[in-house]
Amino acid sequence: MENNKPRILIIEDDADIAAIERDFLEIAGFEVAIEKDGTKGAEQALAGGFALILLDLMLPGRDGMTICREIRAKLDVPILMVTARGEDLDKVRGLGLGADDYVTKPFSPTELVARVKSHIARYERLTKAPVSHPGDVDLGWLTITQATHRVFVREIEVALTNKEYELLSFLAANPERVFTKEQIYEKIWGQDRYGDIKTVAVHVSRLREKIETDPAEPGHLQTLWGAGYRFVP
Repeated sequence: MENNKPRILIIEDDADIAAIERDFLEIAGFEVAIEKDGTKGAEQALAGGFALILLDLMLPGRDGMTICREIRAKLDVPILMVTARGEDLDKVRGLGLGADDYVTKPFSPTELVARVKSHIARYERLTKAPVSHPGDVDLGWLTITQATHRVFVREIEVALTNKEYELLSFLAANPERVFTKEQIYEKIWGQDRYGDIKTVAVHVSRLREKIETDPAEPGHLQTLWGAGYRFVP
């Protein structure tokens, strides 16, 4: 009988933590694979077939930051970074390399399962039902095609993560309108009480690197200090 359970890959060198993550995820209906070595974990991840990857930061063989970069360069899959560190720099680095979110140890197993479900659901909703944003965008310099999930900047296709794509589509569909970080977070990441609103600024910065002529002086993804962000066509 075919197993249709979503598969989760845990790359974690702490056997006790990995076992707890596996047990709670299996109870929630997921199929789980565990790899404690960073190099082998990266190989498994790049082989594909996983609905989400739980990636520890500190690993033997290859560190989580390197693995995240390698996965994101080849696959479009939700990456949830798990780290014992609490410094904002590590979180920002992980998001900057393409992680969708992060969880800081120690964490509640039920919180982890909720975050995993949320990211998988949003990924499936975006990839399988792109009509969540009204219509395509064609501004000459920027083209967003909903049906194919593709973005072109000055006729050159740019690769975006799902969150980057969803954020750009949302802002471009509402030109000149100012949105607070809170409004953007709720729209793109959902009402996830475990999330961190700082991820909005990180994703805006990543988008600027990909669509702006001069990311240091953005002409399209503008910041209104004390108010939020707006998209200027």
